[in-house]
Amino acid sequence: MLIRLLGVLVAALACEANLVAQQRPELNDGDAHGDAPYLVEDGWTALFNGRDLAGWHGLGQPNEWFTARAIFWDRLLGPTRLAGIGGPGDRMVNGPHGRTVNLVTDQKFGDIELYLEFMLARGSNSGVYLHGLYEVQIFDSYGSTEPVTSSDCGGIYHRWIDNHGVGGSAPSRNASRRPGEGQSYHIWFRAPRFDASGKKTENAKFIRVVFNGLSVQRNVEVDGPTRAAMDIPEAATNPIMLQGDHGPVAFRNVYWRGLREIVER
Repeated sequence: MLIRLLGVLVAALACEANLVAQQRPELNDGDAHGDAPYLVEDGWTALFNGRDLAGWHGLGQPNEWFTARAIFWDRLLGPTRLAGIGGPGDRMVNGPHGRTVNLVTDQKFGDIELYLEFMLARGSNSGVYLHGLYEVQIFDSYGSTEPVTSSDCGGIYHRWIDNHGVGGSAPSRNASRRPGEGQSYHIWFRAPRFDASGKKTENAKFIRVVFNGLSVQRNVEVDGPTRAAMDIPEAATNPIMLQGDHGPVAFRNVYWRGLREIVER
């Protein structure tokens, strides 16, 4: 009888442990918690289906973006290039030569939390534009010993007024990985606010940007579109744009959810 009771108790404890293991934590603190946030936390929706470019369109022609199942990068013989292998696949690549039109979501967003992963060739340059207007810079800043600026990876890019750069926000550190390695952004973005007449009452704001698991931006207001933004007005909702005309870049695991309050711990 005692052996049977012990067996029942062990089974119950194992069942309880399994239930605990399956529960997702209620987290949104901007810290790294093992796997990517879309795997660890609830509420995320894929913006890229991992097969084709449905839900996205090129901003002009020719649109040479394609999907691939893998990315090949050659440190010695082709460090400034990326090659997509096979397809369809779960990587989006900006054409065979690394220079094509910008890629834009069909869907529009307001306040948003965005997670994406990217890979760069040596010396390459891209960007992710929230609302198609406000850029978080993507750049091969690996190994740079210069002071970081808004042009470095993780920077909120500057505006372009009277033929020179204005504003912008340098990342708090250089968190760049080597070319050919996967990197990630986790971005908390608050859309600009407008009154009933359409007048802007509050600027857009990057509440936080986490780059490769490290916080690099906090509470950065953007008082207007940054350089090379889409030719659209500021609004309560707008699309997301990935820059495709500045060098080889590949994206994968693009996910979004509505903005949630960040938990301070």
